[in-house]
Amino acid sequence: MSDHAAAGTAELGVLGLAVMGANLARNAARKGFEVALFNRNHERTDKLMAEHGHEGKFVATKSVADFVAALAKPRAIIIMVKAGKPVDDMIAELSEHLDAEDIIIDGGNSLFTDTSRRFKECQAKNIRFIGMGISGGEEGALEGPSMMPGGERSAYDHIAPMVTKMAVTVEGTPCCTYIGTEGAGHYVKMVHNGIEYADMQLITEAYDMMKTLYGLDAAAMAEIFTEWKAGDLDSYLIEITAAVLRKTDDTGKPLVDAIVDEAEQKGTGRWTAQSALDLGVPVTAITEAVYARALSGRRGMRGEAEKKYPHPAVAIRKPEKAEIDAIRDALYASKIVAYAQGFEQMTVAAQQFGWELHLGEISTIWRGGCIIRARFLDRIKEAYDRDPKLSNLLLDDYFRDAVVKAEAAWRQVIVRAVQNGVAVPAFSSALAYYDGLRRARGPANLLQGLRDYFGAHTYRRLDKDGSFHTRWSQDGSEIEA
Repeated sequence: MSDHAAAGTAELGVLGLAVMGANLARNAARKGFEVALFNRNHERTDKLMAEHGHEGKFVATKSVADFVAALAKPRAIIIMVKAGKPVDDMIAELSEHLDAEDIIIDGGNSLFTDTSRRFKECQAKNIRFIGMGISGGEEGALEGPSMMPGGERSAYDHIAPMVTKMAVTVEGTPCCTYIGTEGAGHYVKMVHNGIEYADMQLITEAYDMMKTLYGLDAAAMAEIFTEWKAGDLDSYLIEITAAVLRKTDDTGKPLVDAIVDEAEQKGTGRWTAQSALDLGVPVTAITEAVYARALSGRRGMRGEAEKKYPHPAVAIRKPEKAEIDAIRDALYASKIVAYAQGFEQMTVAAQQFGWELHLGEISTIWRGGCIIRARFLDRIKEAYDRDPKLSNLLLDDYFRDAVVKAEAAWRQVIVRAVQNGVAVPAFSSALAYYDGLRRARGPANLLQGLRDYFGAHTYRRLDKDGSFHTRWSQDGSEIEA
């Protein structure tokens, strides 16, 4: 800890001036806040000042000590460095210069367990720590992102006037609110990204069906997605899907047709699936989206397999309007399931980790700035307004009615895809989850019987209390465990 007696005047420090950090700094300065800047590569600081220094009041610094000295107390510093060890290293270096009650804000995509650990480590040094998920990409960082801060409440209260002004506003409400203690903010951002994975996978499966089953070209599909944006599917992802499909390259042909079919990932979707497995929450649509990206990465293997296996003969024909509408309805129903699973995961995580997550507020701050912003989120907010303790969105009347209305089309679309060898893992897993959820009695009784047979794991009965075990390979008698 430092012995600084004096302090500067900057209200916010931004450390790490790659695209996201630079744009957040510019965002804060544009909103009237004085911003201190530091980057190990001083050229980035110089570049920002040369190109954007006129946008607000900046204090450019060349060392961590000067950077800290430029800040008003209690100091608030957003660090925008690569997740993992670089964050720990930066916190350790900053800590040598900070005073009690200063605030470090990690604005990167850190794993929530790392954030919880850092929260406790900083707390032991009397430094306040916030893990803040930021969604919206580089454009959102500049124009107004969705922000998900979690950590010490008093620290959030101090930075709230800044971050709520930096965040985008929808219908007068900033897309930023206090999420919860320790790693809650980064957890919610992680699930946001997991839902984003599912949302994007569902869109690509709809695209694949229209292209492979009906032979539609990119321009025709761009028009369809544009039409869909005018309805319940109105969202940023649907909007940019139309834009990507409409884009041509310098040959005049659709750019999308020239892009390699190999999707990359940075880990947040995988983290979401891993956490769901740990919590025992079935987030099947998100997990299938992660697997689909992994399979896309096996491009060489897929090329070999295509040569070895016969394919169903697809009778490509011009689609009827009802068939395109059916894909739209299946997409909407599957999307509902994906969001229902993600919100259930946050519900269970809150119980597991002792967080008080307000899911209605979370859906509100996702309405603008972030990648999954959509009209649909208003319906989620309304569902939690009706029942703040709602355990699953599919139990809400609006979503029940929407899924039931789409169900016949949903099944029809999946059947046609399966019959013609078009992989629709997210559509299919969403429907399987729905079918499993709406059965009060499923087939797991047999599964539990098998577990008891080979491992004496016991079972419970419908007609009496207690746990039981059958001596399957002995005398066949049932005993109370």
